[in-house]
Amino acid sequence: MSDAPLAATLRFAPDHLVVAARSLEEGAAWCEATLGIVPAPGGKHSMMGTHNRLLSVGSARYPRLYLEIIAIDPDAPPPARARWFDLDAPALQQAIAASPRLVHWVARSDDIEAGIAAVRVAGHDVGAAVAAERMTPRGLLRWRIALRDDGRRPADGAVPLLIEWGEVHPCDALADSGVSVERIAVAGIDAALAAALGVTPAPAGAPPLAVRLATPRGPVELAAPVSAPSRSQPRSL
Repeated sequence: MSDAPLAATLRFAPDHLVVAARSLEEGAAWCEATLGIVPAPGGKHSMMGTHNRLLSVGSARYPRLYLEIIAIDPDAPPPARARWFDLDAPALQQAIAASPRLVHWVARSDDIEAGIAAVRVAGHDVGAAVAAERMTPRGLLRWRIALRDDGRRPADGAVPLLIEWGEVHPCDALADSGVSVERIAVAGIDAALAAALGVTPAPAGAPPLAVRLATPRGPVELAAPVSAPSRSQPRSL
């Protein structure tokens, strides 16, 4: 697919980054230790048996961007389908056993069906659009998200899940955290697709997803694991 048709079809922007943890308590402690901020309360995803906490990380380059810390909800019944973000995969569970870590990202779209089709033409199956919701203190939050039946992260997290929000976005309720994303880079996918999704293409051999943040503790880099996970941890620079 050429750059022009792809860019015209995909009207996307980075929406949120996904950090997986064994528990929300571990995730919140990691966030405070690594980024210097306690994440805000989130909610429960009954469809997936997960729950989350949130942190605003938007910047001039990536407006309306947030970080989601997600974990399997021990009080929820097992879902009828595979959980998103590879949370059921033994390899990812092993990767987050020592510490929470970045695993995936989500891109928002005004037309998720067109986005799914365009990404499929570019060679990646992101699944089908599914309606989802969770309750918040401000009321019910609704969205549509592209999910694979197997719950896998396309291209080890380089290709995002696609999302289309309703009238309300999570950033509407998040205060400025003092953390901002400076760079999102992906490897192993076509450069035109990366550019259309609003992120930077990385060279072969780089992590599938890497993020650089400015934080109260200084610059921090996070990287997603590949299917055979590494033991490396986020580091302060």
